[in-house]
Amino acid sequence: MKLNEISDNAGARPVRKRVGRGTGSGTGGTSGTGHKGQKSRSGVSIKGFEGGQMPLYRRVPKRGFTNIFRLEFAELNVGRLQQAIDAKKVDAKKPITGDVLVAAGVIRRLRDGVRLLAKGEIKANVTIEVAGASKSAIEAVEKAGGKVTVIAKPKQEGKHVKKPDGKSGKKAKSEKSEDASA
Repeated sequence: MKLNEISDNAGARPVRKRVGRGTGSGTGGTSGTGHKGQKSRSGVSIKGFEGGQMPLYRRVPKRGFTNIFRLEFAELNVGRLQQAIDAKKVDAKKPITGDVLVAAGVIRRLRDGVRLLAKGEIKANVTIEVAGASKSAIEAVEKAGGKVTVIAKPKQEGKHVKKPDGKSGKKAKSEKSEDASA
């Protein structure tokens, strides 16, 4: 095989439809868009418009909301952890953290921490530090002689978070006037 003999598979690159090139081509004249009307014009977007009928996205009931403070965890099953230990990707004698798991390629990215789940079996005696773990996953690790430490992520200070003294992040009007007079 030579470089000049290399070609794509048949049908991999279909020939572009050339419109407006005479009536003999089949797509001459109106270029396949029909005569007049909104759909024959350029720059028209009527996606979701149902001719005046109440559109589907307005007929369907809407429930709930999107929590902007939600946490996304990287999920790790104990069976997958055991596979990584067996393949010598992770050293069971050292404490296992999220960074160790990412470096070993066991999880792709850390997100808001690792959540340990109980699918599969674990035989190795491991010490693992995670952001969350199911009760059954903790039991499975402890049954194998290991230990699970759940580390809580520090909450970000903001208007919605209560401070340790019980006050919210916003200052009350009376506090502002006292600060100004002092």
